[in-house]
Amino acid sequence: MTDALKTFLTDLDLDIRAQGDWGQVADYIPELGRIDPAQFGIAVALPGGGMVSAGQARQRFSIQSVSKVFSLACVLGRIGEQIWTRVGREPSGQRFDSILALEHENGRPRNPFINAGALVTTDELLTGRAPKETLAETLGFLRAAAEDDDIHIDKAVARSEAATGHRNAALAHYLKSCDNLRNPPEITLGTYVHQCAIEMTCEQLARAGRVIAQLPGAPRMLTPLKARRISALMMMCGHYDGSGDFAFRVGLPAKSGVGGGILLIAPGQASIAIWSPGLDGYGNSRMGSHAAERLAHHMGWSVFG
Repeated sequence: MTDALKTFLTDLDLDIRAQGDWGQVADYIPELGRIDPAQFGIAVALPGGGMVSAGQARQRFSIQSVSKVFSLACVLGRIGEQIWTRVGREPSGQRFDSILALEHENGRPRNPFINAGALVTTDELLTGRAPKETLAETLGFLRAAAEDDDIHIDKAVARSEAATGHRNAALAHYLKSCDNLRNPPEITLGTYVHQCAIEMTCEQLARAGRVIAQLPGAPRMLTPLKARRISALMMMCGHYDGSGDFAFRVGLPAKSGVGGGILLIAPGQASIAIWSPGLDGYGNSRMGSHAAERLAHHMGWSVFG
């Protein structure tokens, strides 16, 4: 299978580059706005430690909201089901940075993958510890999951996001006004933007995703129940208000980030990371979503049978 998959990924890379319909980079974060959208990488981690990749699979990129999957994993490991008293488990139906749903829900975010929900998750991780310790926990989880210590925070991206993240600041202050933020908003925000600024390659991210896919040979860092919980949320909420369309087209749990990354889970079969920084109207990678659809259909991977 490995040779055939390598051939498919190589051909997919060529097809993606020939199409050239890259989308728009997330220029509201100035540091991300400088990135050339015409880039593509894909990596597939297989049971037993195998890895097949193509394109710019070793190019580092800002994982942004893909990090929310791993911060949630850390929170579930620390306090378990208690987190659901502070954040919901339903699709938002709104943009990832919308304050509208938060107002309707009296300060309880709809899910942990929209920005308001991720702020609550980060705030929970901060409880009883300093920001550096909190970030070290998330980084430590990623490094252990990927079995690679060469994973770091891009401080330039974090500074850029902090300087322009006025909507996130509004969300944090609204959460605080509803008594759903325990730490000072500026502390939670600062930790959150540094978490989003973690940079990885597709190969590193695919390896880290093995713990969610529960692949044989992967580090045992999540119970099967926690992995299923996270996968379910990725399916329902991982692509913001485009989650339904992505599930319809691809049929696999996934989490996107405005840096152009997508982590895609085929439970028990593969962990896939895709990167292409040009985004569609939902804020998800345009060519990354197309590649995910092509790969899932080619391999026959779907949680729907």
